[in-house]
Amino acid sequence: MNSFFVLLGIESWKPLIAALLLPPVPLLAMLLIGTRLILPRRGLGWFIVLLSVVLLWLSACIGAAQVVSRLFLQPPPALTFDRIKALKAEEQTKGKLAIVVLGGGTEAYAPEYGVSNLADASLERLRYGLWLARETGAPVAFSGGSGHAQIDAMAEAQVASRIAAQDFGRPLKWVEDESRDTRENAGRSLPMLRRSGIDHVLVVTHGWHMPRALRAFAEAAGSDVRIEAAPMGLAHRGESPALQWIPSAKGFTDMSRVLHELAGLAGGA
Repeated sequence: MNSFFVLLGIESWKPLIAALLLPPVPLLAMLLIGTRLILPRRGLGWFIVLLSVVLLWLSACIGAAQVVSRLFLQPPPALTFDRIKALKAEEQTKGKLAIVVLGGGTEAYAPEYGVSNLADASLERLRYGLWLARETGAPVAFSGGSGHAQIDAMAEAQVASRIAAQDFGRPLKWVEDESRDTRENAGRSLPMLRRSGIDHVLVVTHGWHMPRALRAFAEAAGSDVRIEAAPMGLAHRGESPALQWIPSAKGFTDMSRVLHELAGLAGGA
């Protein structure tokens, strides 16, 4: 599907199509269809209405998002402290390890700072990538340009470079600022790292995004670069089980992300 968009030259349509295919739009359309069918076909109409209401409810539940993620995305576990120690030893002996942080969006203009800023997901990834760099001694790359849905936005990697240096005091070694999606993150950052002699890459992104990111990097890496997952954002909120099945803003966000990743995996994005 991704190659189909590229062939037609409509890659910029992907955010719009995703918004139309993911909840709540199709479920709201389903609800309208069911309502229309109540008069001519009462039983079928009410079935569609009730089904759409149940699906709308589940599409905003944290618990439902966690179940779908575990069953279909199966994100890898976080790096253990023993593994991080081993990575530090590898970097000290070989010096061919790099950390690649994947962009997760920007705020084109943050009035409180007077400049562009990273979105929450991007800032969390950057923080973890820089923490890993401190623990392992490996240099950091940030991959992210202006996404398909962004208009006149500063390249995300440039924003990350400024924040890493000014706010965290840890300048980035590589800045890849032309990629617009996950496939381009891999396709543009790996050649840059190869030229620096890197043969082992830690990919930093959220757990829900990691399966798609690993596929893209594995396909772009070939046999000369080893790709390893360094997922973050895996913690669950300490809510009671009952609250996890009550619709909430976080539940809707979590489910949207999971379904977006499943659609991306199915469509080859």
